[in-house]
Amino acid sequence: MKKIHTWLAVILMAVGLGFLAPGPASATTSYCGLVWGSLAETNPAMSTASVTNVRTGQHYCFDRMVVDLNGPVAGHTVQYVPVVVQDGSGFSIPLQGSAFLQVTVNAPSYDNETGNVTYSPAAKAELSNVAGYQTFRQVAYAGSFEGYTSIGLGVRARLPFRVFTLDGPGSGSRLVVDVAHFW
Repeated sequence: MKKIHTWLAVILMAVGLGFLAPGPASATTSYCGLVWGSLAETNPAMSTASVTNVRTGQHYCFDRMVVDLNGPVAGHTVQYVPVVVQDGSGFSIPLQGSAFLQVTVNAPSYDNETGNVTYSPAAKAELSNVAGYQTFRQVAYAGSFEGYTSIGLGVRARLPFRVFTLDGPGSGSRLVVDVAHFW
Protein backbone atom coordinates (compact mmCIF):
# COMPACT_ATOMS: atom_id res chain seq x y z
CA MET A 1 0.00 0.00 0.00
CA LYS A 2 2.92 2.31 0.74
CA LYS A 3 4.24 1.78 -2.81
CA ILE A 4 0.89 2.84 -4.30
CA HIS A 5 0.88 6.03 -2.23
CA THR A 6 4.46 6.77 -3.24
CA TRP A 7 3.74 6.30 -6.95
CA LEU A 8 0.54 8.31 -6.68
CA ALA A 9 2.50 11.15 -5.04
CA VAL A 10 5.14 11.01 -7.83
CA ILE A 11 2.48 11.09 -10.55
CA LEU A 12 0.60 13.98 -8.92
CA MET A 13 3.82 15.92 -8.52
CA ALA A 14 4.77 15.32 -12.17
CA VAL A 15 1.33 16.51 -13.30
CA GLY A 16 1.57 19.53 -11.01
CA LEU A 17 4.96 20.47 -12.48
CA GLY A 18 3.62 20.06 -16.01
CA PHE A 19 5.73 17.09 -17.02
CA LEU A 20 2.80 14.86 -17.93
CA ALA A 21 0.18 17.41 -18.98
CA PRO A 22 0.15 18.79 -22.52
CA GLY A 23 1.28 22.40 -22.94
CA PRO A 24 -1.13 25.15 -23.92
CA ALA A 25 -2.22 25.37 -27.55
CA SER A 26 -0.67 28.21 -29.51
CA ALA A 27 -1.94 30.14 -32.51
CA THR A 28 1.55 29.88 -33.97
CA THR A 29 1.93 26.11 -33.76
CA SER A 30 3.99 24.90 -36.64
CA TYR A 31 5.57 21.87 -38.22
CA CYS A 32 9.34 21.64 -37.69
CA GLY A 33 9.33 25.16 -36.28
CA LEU A 34 8.29 26.58 -39.65
CA VAL A 35 5.94 29.55 -39.40
CA TRP A 36 5.28 30.11 -43.10
CA GLY A 37 1.92 30.87 -44.68
CA SER A 38 0.11 30.07 -47.91
CA LEU A 39 -0.72 33.57 -49.19
CA ALA A 40 0.80 35.03 -52.37
CA GLU A 41 4.32 36.46 -52.19
CA THR A 42 5.14 39.16 -54.73
CA ASN A 43 8.02 41.46 -55.59
CA PRO A 44 7.23 43.55 -58.74
CA ALA A 45 10.86 44.41 -59.67
CA MET A 46 12.10 43.30 -63.11
CA SER A 47 15.35 41.39 -63.49
CA THR A 48 18.04 42.02 -66.06
CA ALA A 49 19.17 38.40 -65.68
CA SER A 50 17.80 35.33 -67.46
CA VAL A 51 16.61 31.95 -66.18
CA THR A 52 19.17 29.19 -66.81
CA ASN A 53 17.91 26.15 -64.87
CA VAL A 54 15.23 24.72 -62.56
CA ARG A 55 16.02 22.01 -60.01
CA THR A 56 14.51 20.44 -56.90
CA GLY A 57 15.62 18.86 -53.65
CA GLN A 58 14.23 17.18 -50.56
CA HIS A 59 14.76 18.32 -46.99
CA TYR A 60 13.57 16.92 -43.67
CA CYS A 61 10.73 19.45 -43.23
CA PHE A 62 10.08 20.67 -46.79
CA ASP A 63 10.64 20.13 -50.51
CA ARG A 64 12.62 22.80 -52.38
CA MET A 65 12.54 24.17 -55.93
CA VAL A 66 15.40 26.41 -57.11
CA VAL A 67 15.35 28.63 -60.21
CA ASP A 68 18.88 29.57 -61.31
CA LEU A 69 19.56 32.91 -63.04
CA ASN A 70 22.71 34.19 -64.73
CA GLY A 71 22.60 37.48 -62.80
CA PRO A 72 20.78 39.05 -59.85
CA VAL A 73 17.20 37.93 -59.13
CA ALA A 74 14.86 40.88 -58.93
CA GLY A 75 11.12 40.16 -58.83
CA HIS A 76 8.76 37.21 -58.61
CA THR A 77 5.21 36.14 -57.83
CA VAL A 78 4.45 32.84 -56.11
CA GLN A 79 0.84 31.97 -55.34
CA TYR A 80 -1.66 29.15 -55.14
CA VAL A 81 -3.97 29.17 -58.15
CA PRO A 82 -6.91 27.00 -59.27
CA VAL A 83 -5.01 26.20 -62.48
CA VAL A 84 -1.53 27.13 -63.73
CA VAL A 85 -1.69 29.00 -67.04
CA GLN A 86 0.82 29.27 -69.86
CA ASP A 87 2.35 32.69 -70.39
CA GLY A 88 1.00 34.53 -73.41
CA SER A 89 -1.62 32.00 -74.49
CA GLY A 90 -3.49 31.48 -71.23
CA PHE A 91 -3.71 27.72 -71.90
CA SER A 92 -3.92 25.65 -68.73
CA ILE A 93 -0.96 23.49 -67.73
CA PRO A 94 -2.14 20.09 -66.42
CA LEU A 95 -0.39 19.18 -63.18
CA GLN A 96 -0.50 16.29 -60.75
CA GLY A 97 -1.41 17.17 -57.18
CA SER A 98 -4.26 18.59 -55.14
CA ALA A 99 -2.97 22.18 -55.08
CA PHE A 100 -1.00 24.26 -57.58
CA LEU A 101 1.60 26.97 -57.15
CA GLN A 102 2.28 29.29 -60.07
CA VAL A 103 5.86 30.50 -59.74
CA THR A 104 6.58 33.50 -61.97
CA VAL A 105 10.11 34.86 -62.12
CA ASN A 106 10.34 38.42 -63.46
CA ALA A 107 13.09 37.33 -65.83
CA PRO A 108 12.95 35.74 -69.30
CA SER A 109 14.29 32.34 -70.35
CA TYR A 110 16.16 34.05 -73.17
CA ASP A 111 18.87 36.68 -73.47
CA ASN A 112 17.29 40.15 -73.69
CA GLU A 113 19.94 41.47 -76.06
CA THR A 114 20.36 38.60 -78.53
CA GLY A 115 17.11 36.69 -78.05
CA ASN A 116 19.08 33.45 -77.59
CA VAL A 117 17.40 30.88 -75.36
CA THR A 118 19.02 30.51 -71.91
CA TYR A 119 16.70 27.79 -70.61
CA SER A 120 14.96 25.26 -72.81
CA PRO A 121 13.90 22.18 -70.87
CA ALA A 122 13.96 18.85 -72.68
CA ALA A 123 10.65 17.81 -71.08
CA LYS A 124 8.44 20.81 -70.30
CA ALA A 125 5.93 18.64 -68.40
CA GLU A 126 8.60 17.32 -66.02
CA LEU A 127 11.43 19.73 -65.27
CA SER A 128 12.62 17.57 -62.41
CA ASN A 129 11.80 14.03 -61.35
CA VAL A 130 9.96 14.46 -58.03
CA ALA A 131 8.88 10.83 -57.64
CA GLY A 132 9.20 9.95 -53.96
CA TYR A 133 9.04 13.57 -52.75
CA GLN A 134 6.82 14.08 -49.73
CA THR A 135 5.11 17.29 -50.98
CA PHE A 136 5.95 17.89 -54.66
CA ARG A 137 3.98 15.98 -57.28
CA GLN A 138 5.10 17.66 -60.54
CA VAL A 139 7.20 20.58 -61.79
CA ALA A 140 6.27 21.85 -65.27
CA TYR A 141 7.43 24.70 -67.49
CA ALA A 142 4.62 27.16 -68.24
CA GLY A 143 6.67 29.27 -70.64
CA SER A 144 8.49 32.56 -70.97
CA PHE A 145 6.72 35.60 -72.38
CA GLU A 146 7.51 39.32 -72.39
CA GLY A 147 10.21 39.08 -69.74
CA TYR A 148 8.45 36.67 -67.37
CA THR A 149 9.09 32.94 -66.90
CA SER A 150 6.44 30.77 -65.24
CA ILE A 151 6.70 27.35 -63.66
CA GLY A 152 3.84 25.19 -62.40
CA LEU A 153 4.39 23.34 -59.17
CA GLY A 154 1.87 20.61 -58.33
CA VAL A 155 1.83 19.81 -54.61
CA ARG A 156 0.10 17.27 -52.37
CA ALA A 157 -2.09 19.89 -50.64
CA ARG A 158 -2.26 23.64 -50.03
CA LEU A 159 0.67 23.76 -47.64
CA PRO A 160 2.71 26.67 -46.27
CA PHE A 161 5.59 27.94 -48.38
CA ARG A 162 8.34 30.53 -48.33
CA VAL A 163 10.20 32.35 -51.09
CA PHE A 164 13.66 33.89 -50.88
CA THR A 165 16.70 34.64 -53.02
CA LEU A 166 20.33 33.61 -52.71
CA ASP A 167 23.42 35.05 -54.39
CA GLY A 168 25.78 32.89 -56.41
CA PRO A 169 27.27 30.82 -57.63
CA GLY A 170 29.57 33.42 -59.23
CA SER A 171 27.62 36.39 -60.56
CA GLY A 172 24.40 34.35 -60.74
CA SER A 173 21.61 34.06 -58.21
CA ARG A 174 18.74 31.77 -57.23
CA LEU A 175 15.05 32.09 -56.47
CA VAL A 176 14.15 29.46 -53.85
CA VAL A 177 10.64 28.14 -53.14
CA ASP A 178 10.27 25.82 -50.14
CA VAL A 179 6.96 24.02 -49.49
CA ALA A 180 6.44 22.43 -46.06
CA HIS A 181 5.49 18.77 -45.71
CA PHE A 182 2.75 19.58 -43.17
CA TRP A 183 1.09 22.49 -41.42
